[in-house]
Amino acid sequence: MLQKLTNEFRFFNTHPLGMRMLLLTNLIYALVMPIVELFIGAYIMRNSSDISLVVIFQLAVYTGIPLTFMFNGFMLNHVRIARLYSLGMLLSGVSMFAMMSLDQLDTFGVFVAGLIMGLSYGFFWANRDFLALNTTKDDNRNYYYGIETFFYTIAGIVVPMGAGAFIAATEKNGWFGGQVNVAYYGLTIFVFALSVLASVLVHQGQFQNPKRAPFLFFKFDRLWNKMLGLAALKGVAQGYIVTAPTMLIMSLVGKEGALGLIQGIAALLSAILLYVLGRTTAPGHRLLIYGIGCALFVLGALFNAGLYSATGVILFVLCLLFARPLLDIAYFPVQLKVIDVVAEKEGRNEFAYIFNHEFGLYAGRLFGCGLFIVLARYVSDYVALRYALLVIAVVHFMGWFMMQKITRDLKG
Repeated sequence: MLQKLTNEFRFFNTHPLGMRMLLLTNLIYALVMPIVELFIGAYIMRNSSDISLVVIFQLAVYTGIPLTFMFNGFMLNHVRIARLYSLGMLLSGVSMFAMMSLDQLDTFGVFVAGLIMGLSYGFFWANRDFLALNTTKDDNRNYYYGIETFFYTIAGIVVPMGAGAFIAATEKNGWFGGQVNVAYYGLTIFVFALSVLASVLVHQGQFQNPKRAPFLFFKFDRLWNKMLGLAALKGVAQGYIVTAPTMLIMSLVGKEGALGLIQGIAALLSAILLYVLGRTTAPGHRLLIYGIGCALFVLGALFNAGLYSATGVILFVLCLLFARPLLDIAYFPVQLKVIDVVAEKEGRNEFAYIFNHEFGLYAGRLFGCGLFIVLARYVSDYVALRYALLVIAVVHFMGWFMMQKITRDLKG
């Protein structure tokens, strides 16, 4: 076993320094993401009777991201990319502090806190995508995203279980005077400390800014337009993928302790599988992997709609925790490959496509989040939680056919 781990470490060290430093930075920041994605939603539900505020927060996040992508594009002409990347990580803690400082959760306050988180994600993802594009090649991107997804999966085991147990124990044992919100303040400090550490590490990578060039365009090659269509279908599901587990578990299963335990157990089951896929699969396997991820998402939504109980929620979360990383490990390498091809064909800066891609995602996110908000506020929470998810999953499955067309075009 030790020899196997040693061999894997040696294999890791055969890759470029920039790729390794980017992976290590993302490893640390991976510990932040489960808290941001899971427990902010739980905090809103605990402190508000309006379940739609969770999705309003997420919609604000998604609104802030493309705006920040544009601002980031201009700033890259003047500021080192490592500084903008670290700013994104630090703003995640600032957003949580803004949320916790609200005396009463209302639509405006939650939207502002979500917008700050959107700024965080915008700086993080815009620069992360560019650095991933420039520190990897097509033949090692399955490995890169396999390792990165493995990191996020392991973090999805440790962090939700630890944070959920901490919040549950605070309530049960009367720590901090039994004030559960104080436990959330502690998690916020933890997020900020990890963000600082990751920000320090990213500056060790000696990353280069993209060349100065225009990045705002409105006409693109047909292949890129297909990629935007796939991005929109991916975006439709993203709001639900992030918020649905929290809302369903808090509504039908239990409180934060159950939230962390369920997430942790399911993530443990998928961690080794994802590492093996990243280590052994080739570019030709991406369409199959994406199809399996889409099918698992639909299956989980069927369990939730058919049972709508604690059992249904657990089955949905299990399916989702396998589906989400499978979708990512297939989607991102295809996205970067398409950028490689069309950037060379059209003679444009790669960041132009990274920026434009975000608007494809946003169109889908706006539809997905908007559907939930309308159903929750004007029909019922029951309909929104039980049936909208199935509609979203079926729409998202159409992305497999778009992925099929894109991979066919890439082959030639």
